[in-house]
Amino acid sequence: MTATAPADGPDPAAFDVRVGGLEPETFAPAHFRWAFGQGVATITLDRPARKNPLTFASYAELRDTFRALAYTPDVKAVVIAGAGDNFSSGGDVHEIIGPLTAMAMPQLLAFTRLTGDLVKAMRGCPQPLVAALDGVCVGAGAIVAMACDIRFATPETRTAFLFTRVGLAGCDMGACAMLPRIIGQGRASELLYTGRTMTAEEGERWGFHNRLVDRAELAQTAQRFAADLAAGPSFAHGMTKTQLHTEWAMGLDAAIEAEAQAQAICMQTRDFARAYEAFVAKARPAFGGD
Repeated sequence: MTATAPADGPDPAAFDVRVGGLEPETFAPAHFRWAFGQGVATITLDRPARKNPLTFASYAELRDTFRALAYTPDVKAVVIAGAGDNFSSGGDVHEIIGPLTAMAMPQLLAFTRLTGDLVKAMRGCPQPLVAALDGVCVGAGAIVAMACDIRFATPETRTAFLFTRVGLAGCDMGACAMLPRIIGQGRASELLYTGRTMTAEEGERWGFHNRLVDRAELAQTAQRFAADLAAGPSFAHGMTKTQLHTEWAMGLDAAIEAEAQAQAICMQTRDFARAYEAFVAKARPAFGGD
């Protein structure tokens, strides 16, 4: 028997790209603050009295949120910030570090895989991630900042990958893979071996911070940048992020071929046509992300 298509043709709406995603207007996480508007989601680590530490539950909820964002096209960019005058003090000493000292190896490995999965989810979601950094940004907090695409910071920001200070290796949550690519092998080695603090000025000079801004302007700067990205060709931004991530493991020939295929895909989008039509009309394109 030969299958026949419906008389009015195939229905592309039969597949909902939002399956597995979240509802950005109503999403209410338990372990951080969430706000959404004009295509920009804002995640705020919100335990200011303790400098916004992470817990077992917040690691898991953040991981699941970034995974869901891969299926949430209404969110086109994300800002990540900390409440008060600090970004994050990393893993909570009492709620994470203490219990870890009593765990057996299988539990420890499950935990370290959980934290690594957060970074994988951050790099795997298509939305550009914009970090707004201030004050303390250490340990896992520094890793979360590192996993973002863009980092704005105040002059008061102090960043430290201080794992060796607690007897652990500097190779945590992808630091040995990502940090050298951002600031260079020698500088990354110094920070990961010693656990010393990187000043805001060093961070900007070395390329970790994209820009230093006054504390009073930090939130507005991050939000404005994210809004500009959200108003752009978001499908193409997702393609750029994918290539920035995957090309780390490619040779030049493979990377050029991957980019050729990625660009050919983008040339089939409506945004590409919109940009051309706007150019002809001497107008500014209104991108739709499709």
